[in-house]
Amino acid sequence: MQTSQHSVLTRSTHSAFVLSFVILTSCLFACSYEPSPQKSKVKMGEQLTINDHVKAKRDKPVVYQVFTRLFGNTNTTNKPWGTLEENGVGKFSDFTKSALGEIKDLGVSHVWYTGVPHHDVITDYTEYGISNDDPDVVKGRAGSPYAVKDYYTVNPDLADDPAHRLAEFEALIQRTHDSGLGVIIDIVPNHVARNYHSLAKPEGVSDFGENDDLGVEYARNNNFYYVIGQDFKVPKAKDGYRPLGGEEHPLADGHFVESPAKWTGNGSRKAQPDANDWYETVKVNYGVKPDGSYDFATLPPEYANKSIPEHAEFWAQKSVPDSWVKFRDITQYWLEKGVDGFRYDMAEMVPVEFWSYLNSHIKQINPDAFLLAEVYDPTKYRDYIHLGKMDYLYDKVGFYDSLKGVMQGREPASVITKAHHQVTDIAQHMLHFLENHDEQRIASPEFAGNSEKGKPALVVSALISRSPTLLYFGQEVGEDGSENMGFGAASRTTIFDYAGVPAHQRWMNHGQFDGALLTPDERALRAYYRRVLHISAGQSAVNGQYADLHQANLEQNKKERSEYDETLYSFSRFNGKQKMVIVSNFSNNSKHFTLVVPEYLITQWSLPDGQYAMQDLLSGQKLNIVVENQEGHVSMMLGSLQSLVLSLVES
Repeated sequence: MQTSQHSVLTRSTHSAFVLSFVILTSCLFACSYEPSPQKSKVKMGEQLTINDHVKAKRDKPVVYQVFTRLFGNTNTTNKPWGTLEENGVGKFSDFTKSALGEIKDLGVSHVWYTGVPHHDVITDYTEYGISNDDPDVVKGRAGSPYAVKDYYTVNPDLADDPAHRLAEFEALIQRTHDSGLGVIIDIVPNHVARNYHSLAKPEGVSDFGENDDLGVEYARNNNFYYVIGQDFKVPKAKDGYRPLGGEEHPLADGHFVESPAKWTGNGSRKAQPDANDWYETVKVNYGVKPDGSYDFATLPPEYANKSIPEHAEFWAQKSVPDSWVKFRDITQYWLEKGVDGFRYDMAEMVPVEFWSYLNSHIKQINPDAFLLAEVYDPTKYRDYIHLGKMDYLYDKVGFYDSLKGVMQGREPASVITKAHHQVTDIAQHMLHFLENHDEQRIASPEFAGNSEKGKPALVVSALISRSPTLLYFGQEVGEDGSENMGFGAASRTTIFDYAGVPAHQRWMNHGQFDGALLTPDERALRAYYRRVLHISAGQSAVNGQYADLHQANLEQNKKERSEYDETLYSFSRFNGKQKMVIVSNFSNNSKHFTLVVPEYLITQWSLPDGQYAMQDLLSGQKLNIVVENQEGHVSMMLGSLQSLVLSLVES
């Protein structure tokens, strides 16, 4: 979640129940095995076991995240703080059969449509019965997708006819399914917009806060926390910031009526939050008292090994806070619309028991639902997977941060091995990414300054484990995020303002989606992403065992002074049918060396002494592995930022 132009905030508040765990570590030479997913198809309503918990349409999903309002926009004006009319906006209808077909062709299994639920915006939609939103508590002109105003409808910006916006999104769900892709949308249980008010809620559903007791700071069934006796005050601006860039607006007067003040989304208990706080949102109460203690039943540790139906049965016997029920109803509403899964924003700021409750209800309806959570605290990973029944978590703090350091030349490649081994037992649950809406674009000067730097990282990220892969739209054509559109700084493509995304627009080619306007380098980069993602999805060894080759080759370098060093990284993926060796060069310099495949791995491969052909699945190039005294050697030259994905050619 990207919420502030000023700082990155501490990501967690109330502590969740922590299940004790042991991280199984092994020496750098050791192989690790990721349990294969359940292959049998579970029919709707059947009982699931713990082994059935991860259900995806294929073993290694690839999620294509699109920022929906930006994806189809062909306007190139890019005026800072520009209006919808000035800078344009993408629509649901821009996701044509051709667009979705090209996304699918990359190797994608699911599309994450970011920014779909109706969030605060500045554009005037009063003619459709929608109230105007106050710029003093809206970030940017187009608004943050994580300040949801109405969970039962969609952002009017995204519709050709705002009066029929929900029907237009339902049509997009159908087109996406017809293209063979799953649909994921955001759910933000930790917080909602300060002015949350649903116009579209079903009969009998009350709004968040509608029935709250405003005379107390906390009550179990209150949806919000209150600062008793104080009215909300707009934060004091920093760094010369003014809403809408200083443009006059009837509501931009430094005031927003909220009495009493509510706690802010990131947990601030001040009536006047700081400008760095998530001041556009208010925190949802899940029955966590202000002192951090819980006002609901906690899960016994043994529920980490219990099935989805057993979790659902546990909660069927318990009274739960009102907010739990509200989000259960919201997710079931979208499941009925055909949505296939959810990405949960800042999941660790909500108790793990709630996730057990919510996800067990979801999986009872759709066992194949794709459930992805934004969690940054490694000590909570196993709780949110085993107790909270999440399918996937962000692997940011470990894997992404380590890989970024290698890409930037700040860290030795050995940190990749360390990060990987820390989650070996849950690797299939840890989502890998190089970009998303919160992170800097690879090509931005603040990250790597060159989209080519992402190529070796992509190979390592996509192939090192059975982790699913996330691709952010525009990443595959080298988008650099250089546009400073108003709220927030460049390096991340804006999520707060109306904008065109230049390299992505060249791929769109005015709605043709044929890449005709891409530069040769951009076209080659997209083709490279496609090759790697198809290897990830289509090669059986990627779902087999992992073996580190990096440490053995560093030690070999000490003996023979080869060019193998910490700017290179190597590993193997293998099973009974396929043996693969993957080597990536993170350096701008060419490297010539002989890669060592240690004896223990040659023994597992059952390769007698001799010479065997290996083919690079990226280029088609053939190399030989020479096995002598049960140790393998592959002589190779790697160019700048080049990778080899070598597969043993069966004789």
